[in-house]
Amino acid sequence: MKLLIRGFNFYINASIHVGFAVIALVGVTLLEYNLHMPLEVLAVVFLSTISGYNFVKYLEIKRFLYGRLSGTLKSIRIFTLFCIGLMLVFAVELSKATLLILGALALLTFLYAIPLRKRKNLRALGGLKIFIVAIVWACVTVLVPIIASEMEFTMDCWITFIQRIFIVLALTIPFEIRDLEYDISSLKTLPQQLGLKKVKGFGIILLLFVMLSEWVKNDFSQSHFICVFAVCSLIAIILVFVEAKQSKYLASFWIESIPICWVILFYYFS
Repeated sequence: MKLLIRGFNFYINASIHVGFAVIALVGVTLLEYNLHMPLEVLAVVFLSTISGYNFVKYLEIKRFLYGRLSGTLKSIRIFTLFCIGLMLVFAVELSKATLLILGALALLTFLYAIPLRKRKNLRALGGLKIFIVAIVWACVTVLVPIIASEMEFTMDCWITFIQRIFIVLALTIPFEIRDLEYDISSLKTLPQQLGLKKVKGFGIILLLFVMLSEWVKNDFSQSHFICVFAVCSLIAIILVFVEAKQSKYLASFWIESIPICWVILFYYFS
């Protein structure tokens, strides 16, 4: 049992679950637009998500990249380096357009974590953190599949892009609420600026927009709307009841499992 718990904790702490959540959102885009994306792109997205998240999460822990580490962090470091190496192997097979957008997102992730000016990074700029995360997720899970599949951009694609930003913003709010007592005031996170009640309301308004905007798509699909409605309703319920004191795996596992539930639901109804 202890070995199983340790394995599950490694799965969470090494950002593997986040990687599957991102791949699930890519899958939603592929199903919605009936796209066929090279497996190499999926592999790079999955591996770069793990590498990027571990880089951002553990950079502030001294000597994550070098030096003596605890057993868990050392294992995560080795795993991350393995993911980076494997990612580079698959990356050589990607098109120039796909490499360009993934490279731009990698640079944004780097600037998010590394302080360049006055010892500040993008993460430290008040109020930007949650929006940067949402934009990066939307680019990876909407723009990358469309570009890699060589599909022409339509108005529906851009609506999906905006919807994805709003959904990720709503999904990120419980994490911001969880970290409320740990985040320094200079971060100016949404819960810090709006308070718990208003930030929950903000998230629900975003979800309402997502559901309403589904109706204005030229290629409206009733089955997809049902899935969007179900996912947005689930996130809204979580927002209503979530508090700063959460169970250990509420945000890091259950909430991050919602994209996986979404793609399974969409696949079932499509």
